[in-house]
Amino acid sequence: MEALGIWNYWVVVLLMMIGLYAVIARDHLVKKLIGLGMFQVAVIMFYVSMGKVTGGTAPIIPEDVPAEGVLYSNPLPHVLMLTAIVVGVATLAVGLALVVRIREAYGTVEEDELQRMNGAGS
Repeated sequence: MEALGIWNYWVVVLLMMIGLYAVIARDHLVKKLIGLGMFQVAVIMFYVSMGKVTGGTAPIIPEDVPAEGVLYSNPLPHVLMLTAIVVGVATLAVGLALVVRIREAYGTVEEDELQRMNGAGS
């Protein structure tokens, strides 16, 4: 039953495996970007899960309450993951823009066809 108590880590592993498979096994560039996004979501979910303190509160200390004996959560992992989300969205946008330009230039977004057109597939 202990394994069911950490279900979020099982979801992280599953998302990482699916995302990595999509990046490695697919030839369509948009599908590769979707797999990359899934892998990124798994990494963010992993860090947020590790940063959560069960029973912890926000580190806001009122003046009239003593700070001893209170369990606080560290907000730094969550703040860093917000930054990672912004960077990930920007990276995905640039990747999609590149895929659009590749489609305009070559007429396809399949990796094997692109390699064949450039002569690298021989």
